[in-house]
Amino acid sequence: MDDPTESPQLNLPPTMSLQPLTPPSDHISRMINANHHQSPSRAIYSDRFIPSRSSSNFDLFNISQPSPNSPAVADSHKDDNSGTYTALLRAALFGPETPEKKDVLGPPSGRNIFRFKSETRRSLHSLSPFGFDDDVASGVSHSPVKAPRKVPRSPYKILDAPALQDDFYLNLVDWSSHNVLAVGLGNCVYLWNACSSKVTKLCDLGIDDSVCSVGWANRNTHLAVGTSHGKVQIWDASRCKRVRTMEGHRLRVGALAWSSSLLSSGSRDKSILQRDIRAQEDFVSKLSGHKSEVCGLKWSYDNRELASGGNDNRLFVWNQHSTQPVLKYCEHTAAVKAIAWSPHLHGLLASGGGTADRCIRFWNTTTNTHLSCMDTGSQVCNLVWSKNVNELVSTHGYSQNQIIVWRYPTMSKLATLTGHTFRVLYLAISPDGQTIVTGAGDETLRFWNVFPSPKSQNTDSEIGASSLGRTTIR
Repeated sequence: MDDPTESPQLNLPPTMSLQPLTPPSDHISRMINANHHQSPSRAIYSDRFIPSRSSSNFDLFNISQPSPNSPAVADSHKDDNSGTYTALLRAALFGPETPEKKDVLGPPSGRNIFRFKSETRRSLHSLSPFGFDDDVASGVSHSPVKAPRKVPRSPYKILDAPALQDDFYLNLVDWSSHNVLAVGLGNCVYLWNACSSKVTKLCDLGIDDSVCSVGWANRNTHLAVGTSHGKVQIWDASRCKRVRTMEGHRLRVGALAWSSSLLSSGSRDKSILQRDIRAQEDFVSKLSGHKSEVCGLKWSYDNRELASGGNDNRLFVWNQHSTQPVLKYCEHTAAVKAIAWSPHLHGLLASGGGTADRCIRFWNTTTNTHLSCMDTGSQVCNLVWSKNVNELVSTHGYSQNQIIVWRYPTMSKLATLTGHTFRVLYLAISPDGQTIVTGAGDETLRFWNVFPSPKSQNTDSEIGASSLGRTTIR
């Protein structure tokens, strides 16, 4: 059979002949088509595997929308409603088509459908036609991210404070709940009303004495004044009248702390005296434990614990009835003057060390654990927590004389404020929790807006925010 076009022929014996095929019988047809006629009495299972592509990530294979000239698109134009639904569904599943996608995908006719592409990370909710995303699924609102809060780098007010002592162990500035600032200058105490900017001379201790500490009572107008002679005077600031004088210390009183009607005083004589101003006695108990001058005292917000720091590099915690410290912390390597209790978490205490230490340490007095330590690079003079946000501010001495606003617990710096030319030894916070005042040996008091209000982080403080300039406190 040399000719390939010639039809093949079968050589059959003469007795055999080709017969036309007859269609199969009805019985055979039913057997052949058994899979195509479903019996109502039983389920038919096919051996054909049909995969489910509901969780497929088509971005991995560069599958794009068909071109407008394709038959699928041409057929979709027959029904406007169907085409609109298809476009909306495609946008919900794969996102809107952008020029960047077109450039990556290229023309449909020239692409390899299985061309490699790095997988796009998508959540299971991203395949939903309802447009869920990770933020919605996790409960996070879709509102724009707020920019970090900006802290003004300059003080809004400066007061000259002549004779403000450059002494690390003294506490000469305090701000009352009635918005009055008390400042000890030399042998006098001056009051500055933050609402009216009025200055009042409260007292003069005389030429042979000097002010070593001031401290406002929590709720009334009583001011405690510690002197270099070891006495504590109680003044009613509303009447500019001395209420009483209490003795007990042999040396200067450099630290004061109120707890309701109980006043604690710390002295260079290494002791802490607990004074009930309602009692006739000058003091009701004496706390012993420090081996050097007591320079830091702070009661916790629930008035159950008293923290004390001394020039012996020790931080002690006392309860309401103890005469010996219930907790002792010895990790600092310099004097502990800076002490602050957190208003946000019960038992959280912050402390700062002097020039040889430079660290801020955090303690949990409930579990008696040391939580963390931050090396600030310079002497820590004061600490105070914001009551509005979980932040705190520290003031520093050698060698940078700066003020730092920290976020807690990350201890990331929100702002670093400079301006003082001497150690920033004094710090107080306004009753609204937004403004701080700092004092230094450069004989200035500087007012800074550092914390937001409880309601809005953009609200300016009402305390002297509009009164710029520089004046004197006496």
